[in-house]
Amino acid sequence: MRQTTRERLDASAREILQENDRGGYTVPARGLYPFQWNWDSCLVALGWAAFDEARAWQEIETLFGAQWDDGMLPHIVFQRPDPGYFPGPEVWRTGRTPATSGITQPPVAASCVRRILERARDRPGAEAAARRLFPKLLAWQRWFHCMRDPDGSGLVAVLHPWETGMDNSPAWDEALARVDVAPDLEPYTRRDTQHVAAAERPTAAEYDRYMTLVQLYRAHHYGPEIVRQAPFRIADVATNCILLRADRDLLWLAGRLGLDDAPRAEIAGWIARTEAACAHFRDPASGLWHSYDLRVDARAPTPTHAGFLAFWAGVGGAALADRLESWLAGTRYGLASVRAEDPRFERRRYWRGPVWAIANFLIGAGLAESGFDRLADRLRKDTAELIAEHGFFEYFDPGDGSGCGGDRFSWTAAMWLAWAGRELA
Repeated sequence: MRQTTRERLDASAREILQENDRGGYTVPARGLYPFQWNWDSCLVALGWAAFDEARAWQEIETLFGAQWDDGMLPHIVFQRPDPGYFPGPEVWRTGRTPATSGITQPPVAASCVRRILERARDRPGAEAAARRLFPKLLAWQRWFHCMRDPDGSGLVAVLHPWETGMDNSPAWDEALARVDVAPDLEPYTRRDTQHVAAAERPTAAEYDRYMTLVQLYRAHHYGPEIVRQAPFRIADVATNCILLRADRDLLWLAGRLGLDDAPRAEIAGWIARTEAACAHFRDPASGLWHSYDLRVDARAPTPTHAGFLAFWAGVGGAALADRLESWLAGTRYGLASVRAEDPRFERRRYWRGPVWAIANFLIGAGLAESGFDRLADRLRKDTAELIAEHGFFEYFDPGDGSGCGGDRFSWTAAMWLAWAGRELA
């Protein structure tokens, strides 16, 4: 890749973040996603850190300004009104200021804080910001381990596909099909398909079940009892691997910041418990990692790219790397979110086949840390080529590379700045 091309893409990526900046937080994309999203903001902060460290810290601190008293960090913060999105605060009705949703998302925050701190140019400012955030990170991860794993099994539950960040993954098909659509489901009008082709978004049947779950949890005021009553209760392999990595990074932060009063033994206990529970995710027949359906006590039938987040968590090995190699062979660009040979593969429909820059980053970084440099380089180079050839789209067709979903997407721009565009020839 010519240096001039990289410089042009660097400038475009910075421009996208600045265009989507709303003063302390970044929207994922204009129109389609007009609010602040949890894991989007943390990953976007990595992009800000490439050229404006203070703004990167502000992104994460603004997000944690909406943290609930029990430690939960919601998946959407409605920082300002926008009638163009559904479901908005009038649907969630959490009674919070600022208004928020009532569910969470994968806890990438601690890992992003560590990454920004390790690479910081302003070390005193970075350490001060990390110190301010540490108790909030601790509270959120404790919430996961206590509220979403009340029996101490080592498997934390997600109660809605939106909590996984991978909304319509085929890993949820069976579990979501068992959710009976509420007979009194409130009428609604989707807004996403006004911005993006319906063929690239979740189906109407899936959305009815999404909204059924929202309506049910709202009736219980999003209280702790919903974890046992939820009709959808999955130990998502992505969320559990991301949490395991976050716990490791939280422990590192405690040491780096000299926090002698940090509950190191408690965090180490979380790590040991989750590591032991990872056996639930491994399918001994295929060697792939699957999410685990807690309602039926069995692995979800369909494996997805989420299983390769084992590398991000530090628990992936050579056998799983071999499976990844085979997975990559099925498409022109990697990493497809579902194997091309799988009957549920849909190359352009959201999380049922497309390539996502953020997933490639998390898996690729984990591969590099685990010593699988060639596979890590493949993911980074494919991501860079997709962006260079097709633009900063939300996700990409793994066959021809064309962009799908929202355009001028913040976390794709951030992944270019923080990872895909670095050190490329």
